[in-house]
Amino acid sequence: ESSLFHPGGTVTAGVVEGTLEKDGIISFKGIPYAKPPLGSLRWTAPQPPNSWTGSKKCYAFGPSPMQAKPVPFSMWSEEFLIPKAPISEDCLYLNVWTGASSPLAKKPVLVWIYGGGFSSGGTGVPIYDGEALSKKGIVFVSFNYRVGIFGFLSLPLLTKESGQKASGNYGLMDQIAALQWVKKNIAAFGGDPDNVTIAGQSAGSMSVSCLIASPLAKGLFKKAIAESGANVLKNSPASPMPAQITLQQAEQQGEQITHDLKMSSLAELRNLSAEQLMKVNFIARPIVDGYLLPESVSDIFRQKKENNVALLTGWNEDEGLVFGPVKSALDYQLGIEKQYGAWAKELLQYYPGANDSEAAISQLRLSRDIIFGSQNYTMANLETGQGRVVYVYRFTRKVPGTGAYAKYGAFHTAEVPYALDNLRFIKRPWEAVDNQLANIMSAYWINFITTGNPNGQTVLPDWPRYRLNSKMIMNLSIQSSAQLLSDSASLNFLVSRSAD
Repeated sequence: ESSLFHPGGTVTAGVVEGTLEKDGIISFKGIPYAKPPLGSLRWTAPQPPNSWTGSKKCYAFGPSPMQAKPVPFSMWSEEFLIPKAPISEDCLYLNVWTGASSPLAKKPVLVWIYGGGFSSGGTGVPIYDGEALSKKGIVFVSFNYRVGIFGFLSLPLLTKESGQKASGNYGLMDQIAALQWVKKNIAAFGGDPDNVTIAGQSAGSMSVSCLIASPLAKGLFKKAIAESGANVLKNSPASPMPAQITLQQAEQQGEQITHDLKMSSLAELRNLSAEQLMKVNFIARPIVDGYLLPESVSDIFRQKKENNVALLTGWNEDEGLVFGPVKSALDYQLGIEKQYGAWAKELLQYYPGANDSEAAISQLRLSRDIIFGSQNYTMANLETGQGRVVYVYRFTRKVPGTGAYAKYGAFHTAEVPYALDNLRFIKRPWEAVDNQLANIMSAYWINFITTGNPNGQTVLPDWPRYRLNSKMIMNLSIQSSAQLLSDSASLNFLVSRSAD
C-alpha cells in the first residue's frame, strides 16, 4: 500500500509516494533534495533538485555517498555500517518517516546526521531507521551528505570559482541544504517546520556543533542533540582527530593532492573517476572557510555568536579509541612526558600508569576524554554559561556481546540504537534491562525533541538541567539516575591544557 503526499514549496518539485509500514507509519526513502553532484557539479554547493512529473516512488534508500566498501571492524558489526551497495557520488537523498494523517498535524521533527569521521556513513545503516521514533509521535528525517574527498576537498581554484571566497565544506553545505528542504517541505508530511531538532553522533555530533556555529544555518532548527563529538576546543595536543582546519591549510592539502595526481585544471579533476579519487589519501574535516564557518567553532561559541538552541549532549563510558597497540606503563609515562612536558606530572595524577594494567585503563580514559569527553563537556559549559538550556548524559551500560564483542562495554556509537529504539536491528544477546533502557532513552529523546526538556508526562527518573555550579548529569545505564559528573576535575585539566 502507498500514500501520496504533495510537498509544497520551491525545493521539492513533484509528488512523492511512500510505503505504509506497521502501525500507520509511512516511510519515504530516497527523496532527492539536491541535484546529483556529478560532473561539473562535483565540489560545488548543492543545487536545487530537478522537478519531475507524475509521482516519484520513494521506496528505497538512495545510494550511500562515495566511500570505501563497508567492512566490520573492532566493535562495529555490520548493523553499524552502510549496506554493501549502492555506493555512489549521486547520493543527495533524504528519508522521512511520519505517522501524521494530515499536513496540519504539526508534529515535532528530528533530523538525524550520521557519523563516520567525515569519511564514511550513510542513512541506510540499520540502526538509523526512523520508524520506531516516528511511532512515538515525531516526524523523523535522515539525509546523506558527501564525505571524504568528495565532501571536503579545498583548492584555490575552487575558492575562486565559488563566488563565496570559500571552498571545501561541501558535506556541511549538503547538511544545510537538507535542513532548508525540511523547513520548506516538512509541513506536507505533518511536521512542524518551526519545531526542528538536529541530532548526530561522532562526526554527526561534530556537524551539529558546526551547524550551531554557522550563520548559514540560522533559523533552521531550535534544539540540538550532540552525542560523542564536538568542535568547540581548538586541537588538543594529543587528539588524533583535528577538529577543524583553516582554509589556507585545506587549500594546501588540496594543492598537494592535485600535484600528486598531475592535474592542472578543475575540468581534469572533475573528469577523474570516483574510483581514482578514492585512492587518494585524504583526511576530511570541517574547514574554517570564512563563509559557512566565518571563524573557528570555538571562537564563535566563545564570542556568543552561535545560534541560540537548547542542547542535549553527552558521551559514553568506554569510547576511548587507542590507535595502535596499547603501551606498557613505562612507554605510556615516557609518551606523556614527551607530549605534555611541564604538565605531564599533573596529567599522570589524573590518568596514572604505575603498572601495565593501570596504564592500559588510563590510555583508554585519556583517549575518551581528549576526543569526546572534553569536547562535549566544553560545549555544555559554554552553552550553560550563556544561559542556554543544557542537559548532559553519560551512557555507561556495558552492551552485552558474544565472542570478540563481549569486551567493549559502553563503546563509541553504542548509545545510538538505544536512543533511536532500534535494538531489534542488532544481533546481540539483549537482556530485559536493555529494552527497558531503550524505552527510557527514546522517551527522554522524544521529550527533548518535542519540548526542549527530556522530562515529560511519563514517569521517568528526573533529569536535572546542567548547571555550572552543580554539574548534575544523567547516568544512562541498568539503573538510570541523576548524578554528579564525577570526573570534572580531570576534564577541567584537559580543557585548560588544550592548545588554544
